[in-house]
Amino acid sequence: MFKVAIIDDEPIIVEGLSKTIDWGKWDARVVGFAYDGAEGIELIRKEKPDILISDIAMPNMNGLAMIAAVKSEFPYMQVSVLTGYREFDYAREAIHLGVTRFLLKPSKHDEIEEAITAMTDKLRNSGVMERESGKEEGQNDDTILENPASSFIVNNALKFIKDNYKEKLKLVDVADHIYVSQWHLSKLLNKHTGKNFSEILNGIRIEKAKELLKDPEYRIVDIAEAVGFLDLAHFSRVFKKTCGISANDYRNYR
Repeated sequence: MFKVAIIDDEPIIVEGLSKTIDWGKWDARVVGFAYDGAEGIELIRKEKPDILISDIAMPNMNGLAMIAAVKSEFPYMQVSVLTGYREFDYAREAIHLGVTRFLLKPSKHDEIEEAITAMTDKLRNSGVMERESGKEEGQNDDTILENPASSFIVNNALKFIKDNYKEKLKLVDVADHIYVSQWHLSKLLNKHTGKNFSEILNGIRIEKAKELLKDPEYRIVDIAEAVGFLDLAHFSRVFKKTCGISANDYRNYR
């Protein structure tokens, strides 16, 4: 039996989809619902539904980022979007990330049923029920790490790191921002960049430091603090390991 999750900040939508759809026609049942993206991600990780019907224009939520997170972490999950957001580019990106149907509110009953049929057909044709043999859905690394959703997540993660490198940034901060787990983001970053989180963050910080070292007005200790290092000693070790020379030598001989 297929498991279904519903996410929407309008209770009437959630109740309507839960109670007016005869889920048994598709050998499916609703295993849970949520009213915002954060609750929705928790629900998905707990229940691992086969089908997700979700709005993507809810408060305090980046809808495309949530879709990317879902499709990257659970690539076989079928997702249909039900939203009032009518921007074509948004719809195109959602479909590129793996959404089966992009439905505009208010949607007709038969449109929703067609979307459910399309999703259950894909699930049957993809052999997703192999998880019955003990292999959890979403655990095939090759599938998780070549798809468009994973690339979307990595690009968003790198942008967030570049925008916040001065802060006391941790992997969990980046993961929370893009709705994925720490371990999953770590895998994605390593696969797509060949580096771990610390190497990426320090690399960005050192590149910024090299720019600041061109200006003799800046003291090295101030540069270290400006690019996010907690102390000069740590900055010096990382700079020499990355560049092969000390920050002072780089300033003098660049």
